[in-house]
Amino acid sequence: MNNTALLNNAADNIRILAASMVEKAKSGHPGGAMGGADFVNLLFSEFLVYDPKNMKWEGRDRFFLDPGHMSPMLYSQLALAGKFSMDELKQFRQWDSPTPGHPEVDPARGIENTSGPLGQGHTYAVGAAIAAKFLKTKFGEQMNQTIYAYISDGGVQEEISQGAGRLAGHLGLDNLIMFYDSNDIQLSTETSAVTSENTAAKYKAWGWEVLEAAGSNVEQLRDALKKAQAVQGKPTLIIGKTIMGKGAVTADGSSFEKKCATHGMPLSECGASFEKSIANLGGNPENPFVIFPEVAELYAKRASELEVIVTKRYAAKAEWAAKNPEAAAKMKAWFAGAAPKLDWASIEQKSGQATRAASATVLGFLAKNVENMIVASADLSNSDKTDGFLKNTKAIAKDDFSGAFLQAGVAELTMACVCIGMGLHGGVIAACGTFFVFSDYMKPAVRMAALMGVPVKFIWTHDAFRVGEDGPTHEPVEQEAQIRLMEKLKNHHGQNSMLVLRPADVQETTVAYQLALENISTPTAFILSRQNIVDLPGTSYAQASKVAQGAYVVECDGNPDIVLLASGSEVATLVEGAALLRKDGIKVRIVSVPSEGLFRSQSADYQVSILPAGVKRFGMTAGLPVNLLGLVGENGSIWGLESFGFSAPYKVLDEKLGFTGVNVYNQVKALLK
Repeated sequence: MNNTALLNNAADNIRILAASMVEKAKSGHPGGAMGGADFVNLLFSEFLVYDPKNMKWEGRDRFFLDPGHMSPMLYSQLALAGKFSMDELKQFRQWDSPTPGHPEVDPARGIENTSGPLGQGHTYAVGAAIAAKFLKTKFGEQMNQTIYAYISDGGVQEEISQGAGRLAGHLGLDNLIMFYDSNDIQLSTETSAVTSENTAAKYKAWGWEVLEAAGSNVEQLRDALKKAQAVQGKPTLIIGKTIMGKGAVTADGSSFEKKCATHGMPLSECGASFEKSIANLGGNPENPFVIFPEVAELYAKRASELEVIVTKRYAAKAEWAAKNPEAAAKMKAWFAGAAPKLDWASIEQKSGQATRAASATVLGFLAKNVENMIVASADLSNSDKTDGFLKNTKAIAKDDFSGAFLQAGVAELTMACVCIGMGLHGGVIAACGTFFVFSDYMKPAVRMAALMGVPVKFIWTHDAFRVGEDGPTHEPVEQEAQIRLMEKLKNHHGQNSMLVLRPADVQETTVAYQLALENISTPTAFILSRQNIVDLPGTSYAQASKVAQGAYVVECDGNPDIVLLASGSEVATLVEGAALLRKDGIKVRIVSVPSEGLFRSQSADYQVSILPAGVKRFGMTAGLPVNLLGLVGENGSIWGLESFGFSAPYKVLDEKLGFTGVNVYNQVKALLK
C-alpha cells in the first residue's frame, strides 16, 4: 500500500501531463483526463498485473478504455509506467505520432483497444472477460486474470451499454471490474440535462455488484477495488464521483473545476489559466513535461513488485507446461493467432443447398476441429444456421464456460463488439451471425474491427430480396454496397481493411470459410443466401479454390462475345441465361466474383485474363447496380435492384424483378446489338 500523499502527487503529475499535451496540441479533451487520474494511477500502481518487459504476456490483466477522448490520461499514465517518452507526449495529435487523438490498439505499449466511439470500449472488455473465462476451462490458472474497464457518462448513455451490461450480468462475469467515471459533465451540458436515471439501480438489476466511492479519494477507491476483486458470481461496477477538470483554476486562482468547457478544449481557451492550473497542481508551467522524481520512484517500485509477481506466474506456467505439454503448445499457438491447419477438402457438402446451409455444414466441421473458436448469434441461430456449430458444442452459461456458443440475444451491436473483445484478448477465434439486413446495427463495430485489424468473422445470411415474404424491412438491398466499401478502404498496413465473400454455391462456401480462417489480419464478412442455389457447372472443392483469387472463370466458350459476371446466387441465374444465349450462337464466359477486393489485389495480368479488355460485360446483382460498376465499367450493363424490396414468395420476386435466365438473355441481346 502506497502513501496517500504520494498517490495524490502522482495523480497530479498525470493531470499536468494531460493538460499540457492538450495545450501544446491546441486540441483535445483535458477535463475528463484530469478528473480520472486518481483511479487510473491507483490501478496501475497497485492493482493491474502485467509484465513491463513482456506487455503481450497472455496471462496479464487487461485495461480497456471506453472514452477515447481521455487519451491524454492513458498516455500520461503509461508514460509513468515507462511506455511513452516526454517527447512522444509532446507530439500528441501530430502526424506519425504514437499519441494520436484517440488511442489506437498497441498492446506493446499497454493500449489494449482502439477507443473513440463511446460504448464500444467497455463492451470489448465484456468480450475479453468471456474469452478469459472460456480459456480458463482449457488452461486453468494460466488465465487467472482480471479485465478492467473504464467508462464515462457518455458510454453509459450509449445504447450499447444496455446490451453489454445485461450480458455481463447474465453470465456472472466476476473477472470483470468496471470503473464508471461519473463527473456529471459532458461536452455540451451537464448530465442532468439529458438523464435522471439511477445508474446504480440499473446495473444492480442486471446482476452487477455496485460499489460507490469518491473518485479522487484513493483510500475509498482502493477499498472499492479490493472489494471488487473479492466478488464472486457477478461483475462489479465502481461508481466514482470524479471532478471534471480537477485542479483547474482561473488567472485569479479561483476554481475552474466541474465546467463543461474543460471537456473539449485546452485550458487556456476555455476560461481557465493553463499556467496557474499547472502551478496549482505542483508543476512548472515553463517545463510541464516532467515526471516528478518521487513519482518515478513509485513506478520503479511497482515495476519491481510486478517482476516478483510475474516471475512466480512464469514459474507456475513452466511447471504447468511440463505437466501439460499438449495444452501448453495449444496455448502458444492460439495466442500467436496461427490459422488452424484443417483438411478443408474433406468437408462433404450436400448439392444444391442454400449457402447458409453450406455454412452450417462448415461450422459443424469447425466445432469439431477448432477448439478455440467461439460462435455467437443474435437470437437467430436456427435461421442464420450458426446452429451448425451449436449442435456440436453447447452454449456458454453462467458458471460453465466450457461451451463455445454465445447466445447474445437481440443485440447485434453488442454481439459484434463482444466478439471484437474476444479477438483483442487473444487466444480465441470469434465469429457471429445474424441476418444481413441487421448488419446495419453492426456497422460501427465492423468499422472498428477493420481499423484495429481484429479478424472477427461476420456471418450474414438472408442476403437479398429473396428473403421474400418478410418484405422490405428484412430484405437487404443497399447493404452489400455498404459493406463492400470496406474492401476498398485500406487499413494502416496497406491491406484491404476487410475481406468480403459472397459465395455462389456450396463448394464456394467451403473455400470462403477456408479463406476466412486463414485471414488473421482483418475481419471477414460472409454474405449468404436464404434460398437454395443450383450448384455451378463442374463444381468441386478444387474448382472453388479459385475463390482465393477473388474472381475466376466458371465456364468459357473460346473467345467470348460477352462476359457474364456476378456473385452469390446470381451466378446460377447467369448460367441459365448463358444456355439460352448459346442457342443463338453467342459465345459466353461466366465469371464468379465472390470478392472484388481480393480480385483487385491480384496481378494486372490475372485480372485481364479473367475480364479481357474489349469484350462487353453484363453484370447481375441482387443489390444496387453500383456493386458491380467497378467490374463491368462503361463497356457493358448491370442488372440490379434500385428500390427497396417487396413482400412475396422469392420465386415470384425473381420473375417480377427480372432475376431470371430469360431476362439475362434479353439484356445481353440488347447489349450486343
